[in-house]
Amino acid sequence: QVQLVESGGGSVQSGGSLRLSCAAPGSTYSSDCMGWFRQTPGQEREGVAAIDSGRTTYADSVKGRFTISQDNAKNTLYLQMNSLKPEDTAMYYCAVRAYCSGDYFESLQAYEYNYWGQGTQVTVSS
Repeated sequence: QVQLVESGGGSVQSGGSLRLSCAAPGSTYSSDCMGWFRQTPGQEREGVAAIDSGRTTYADSVKGRFTISQDNAKNTLYLQMNSLKPEDTAMYYCAVRAYCSGDYFESLQAYEYNYWGQGTQVTVSS
């Protein structure tokens, strides 16, 4: 079992920035396939950004504003979020896949992922 811990969430005004981090404390597990998802109450979990074997993909709603990156030395995944909008308000989760597929569509699907963090709340006010 891999434990993932997200941090960096908070409350910002529209147009602001946040950087989310996802670490696996005490674990030597590493993956080439990791992603960020978000969820609002009553809605399905939505894929935001993913890394699959070094290639990145983004949901259309965040392209040009969010950047996913990975620090292998620190075993940490990041999500830099700029130009935040009220509609970005959600609980954000990081996730890890046990197997990489190289498929952009699949990399943004929650059912493809095996391990999840507890989430960090992002709230953007107008």
